[in-house]
Amino acid sequence: MEPVSLFMFLLVGLIAGYLANKVTDGLHGLTVNLVIGVAGAMLGGILAGIAGVKFYGLLGHMVVATLGAVLVIVVWRRVRA
Repeated sequence: MEPVSLFMFLLVGLIAGYLANKVTDGLHGLTVNLVIGVAGAMLGGILAGIAGVKFYGLLGHMVVATLGAVLVIVVWRRVRA
């Protein structure tokens, strides 16, 4: 992976984690948001691929990553409960 691609992946993950944190009323810090966002981006990308959903550009990646991050948070809360 090129350095610019890695940087963009981490940036999208960080923003997605932050947005998911706000949507789910979480109280996580920067590091947790980054981890949740990156995990959500991977999960969202896998699920979108399985469902046959096409996404393009930064906005498409951001939406898929944010939805994946929200799903990660919801599943994590269910497991911990």
